Order: sequence, then C-alpha cells, then structure tokens
Amino acid sequence: MIVIVVGLIGAVYGGLLAKRRKGKPADIAQYAAGYGLAFAIVGLFAVVLLNRV
Repeated sequence: MIVIVVGLIGAVYGGLLAKRRKGKPADIAQYAAGYGLAFAIVGLFAVVLLNRV
C-alpha cells in the first residue's frame, strides 16, 4: 500500500515539474512515469526496512 501511494505522489510531482518547465504532453507523461517509478522503488525499500525492524 505504501509503495502505491508513494509512487502516485512521485508521478504527480513529476507531472507538475514537467508542466512547470513548460513541457509538452509527452514530456509530462515521461516525467510522471519516471518519477513515479523512482519514488515507488524508494517506497519499496522503506517498506522492506520497516518490516525488518
């Protein structure tokens, strides 16, 4: 659950960042996908660390 939420937050952040930089729709989608994946991986590591503790 945490991974999904963090991934969505990353996707929104990436989309807003690309929009602020005046990107085209393809740029916005690529930034959203990239940031979403990156944040999801960080969230996955956070879940693993929380379960280990």
